[in-house]
Amino acid sequence: MGPVLHVRAFEDNYIWLIRGKSPDKVAIVDPGDEVPVIAALEREDLAPVAILCTHHHWDHTGGIAELCERWKMPVYGPAAENIPAVTHQVREGDEVELPELGLAFAVIEVPGHTRGHIAYYGQDMLFCGDTLFSAGCGRLFEGTAAQMHDSLGKLAALPPETRVYCAHEYTLANLRFALTVEPENKDIQAHYREVQRLRAQDTPTLPSTLVLEHRINPFLRLDQQAVRRAAKQQAGKALDSGTDVFAAIRRWKDHYRG
Repeated sequence: MGPVLHVRAFEDNYIWLIRGKSPDKVAIVDPGDEVPVIAALEREDLAPVAILCTHHHWDHTGGIAELCERWKMPVYGPAAENIPAVTHQVREGDEVELPELGLAFAVIEVPGHTRGHIAYYGQDMLFCGDTLFSAGCGRLFEGTAAQMHDSLGKLAALPPETRVYCAHEYTLANLRFALTVEPENKDIQAHYREVQRLRAQDTPTLPSTLVLEHRINPFLRLDQQAVRRAAKQQAGKALDSGTDVFAAIRRWKDHYRG
């Protein structure tokens, strides 16, 4: 059994259970629904010691209150958002220490999807909620293109071996779009075939790695000529900055029905 377990929720959410030095204790990331989490904890005979929340959306927070009724534990979440269940508000520069697991995570502020979205990074693991997806990124519900472009830049700068634990199984659809942006990209073509195989077996495509995302994710490839050319053609005008290219690709993705 690996250090991180996945719990499926709703249509395509993943709730992550992080194990550490103690085999029977975990931290829970973004529990939008308590029912499958409780079932997994009981099935695996695990006790939760903390909850890490990335942003306020209901499908990431809806199960917190019930879980904390059953198990008294700290709930970490973004200081810039109002999440009633959060007991420890954290911001960039803070570190979440989980001594029961022998783990610690740095907090990274990554606004864009929401105004106060955060990510947790440590031990070559990144829990990034709805900011970075495999072959994609989150929609701009509250933040700006400039904010999200900057946020993705922060995550892209982490070590290439970083394992990326996103909160949704969007990989196949994201790769279809990535192939539309870069149809000649052989890395995207190969990974698309692999992800088709995994999904046919109902196997998760996550975690990804940053080294892979740099090869397949159009939102991390904005400096590539093929991506810039496709963005300019889609926008129908010159794009002067990386943020302009990002905004054009994000708008394209918002309306993509491939």
